[in-house]
Order: sequence, then C-alpha cells, then structure tokens
Amino acid sequence: MTKILRLLLPPVVVLTVTDLVLWRDTRKSGAVFGAGLIILFSLLWFSVISVVAYTALTVLFGTLSFRVYKSILEAVQKTNEGHPFKEYLDVEITPSPDKVHEAVDNALNHVNAVILKLRAVFLVEDIIESVKFLILFYGLTYLGSWFNGHTLIILSYLALFSLPKVYEMHKTEIDQFWGVVRKQVSDVLSLVKSKLPINLGKDKTQ
Repeated sequence: MTKILRLLLPPVVVLTVTDLVLWRDTRKSGAVFGAGLIILFSLLWFSVISVVAYTALTVLFGTLSFRVYKSILEAVQKTNEGHPFKEYLDVEITPSPDKVHEAVDNALNHVNAVILKLRAVFLVEDIIESVKFLILFYGLTYLGSWFNGHTLIILSYLALFSLPKVYEMHKTEIDQFWGVVRKQVSDVLSLVKSKLPINLGKDKTQ
C-alpha cells in the first residue's frame, strides 16, 4: 500500500503524511489528528453525507475568510504578499498516466497474491497454514463481538498516530523482541509439521 501511495502521490505529499504520523511538527500533527478524530466520532451520530458537507463547509469558510482577511490586510498596509495559499496551489498533485498504470499493476499484483493465498488456505494446500488462518478467523469472531466496524476504524486511526512513533522510539528493542517471537513460532510450526503424516502437509510435488 505504501508503495502504491508513493507512485500516485507527489513525494512532498507522502513526506507530509510521514511527518504527520511521526509527529515531526507537534502542532500540525495534533491539528490533523484532532480534526480526523472529530470527523470519525461525528460519523457515530450523523450520516456520512452530513459529515462530509459540514466538514467541507467549515474548511471552505475558513480558507475563504483567511483569503479575504489577507486581501484586506494587503490593501490597508499596501503590501503585495500575493495569494496566501500559492505554495499549495503550485504543488503538483495529479499523477502522471505512467505512475497510475504502475500503481494499478502493483495493486493488481497484491490482489492476485491475496486471491492465491486464500485459495491455498481454504483448499488446505498446507494444513499448518490453514490452521493458522482458522485460529485467526476464530479470533476475529471475538473481535467482531467486542467492536463494530466503526470502532475498529477509530482504533486503527489511533494506532496510525501512535504505533509508528512508538516503533521509531524503540525500534531496536521491538525488532529484537519480534525476531525472538518469529523464531519461536517458526520452531514450533516446524516441529508440528515434522510430526504430521506426509499426506497432511503441503504437496511437495507442486
């Protein structure tokens, strides 16, 4: 997904998103985080159309008021600062056809990989892989009983603005811990596979 975004969006936009979730500028990150959280909570009580409309009205009223204010200020002070949003208007945000095609190809590759993986899981190409997904889906039934879809979106949004920063601050410790966990899980799975009858494991001829 990150690779696709880098293809579709200008580097400055991707860099801005990275800076926001890593809290490079506390005020900007706080403003975006707070605004997004307000919108998500608003969707709990209002329709999507209402939230989009009120959000658009608020943003447009703010930019229009600021534009008029700057124009009046220039007229009074007899300055020529120009359009207050000129630097943003000059940013190239339309992706080229080549980048769009490349992004679509990348997305299609991911979709194909997911389809092939799901086919292998549901048709039990490898019993261990199918059992892992069985446990995962079983866990998701509990997750679905605890939270609805909108709550999960809010939790994901909170994680987006917290986990990357936590990882950046404790990257070494987290990588070491994750490496140990992956090794232990891999050892257990290898042991289980070695105990399975050969016809239950993955077909070695494929």
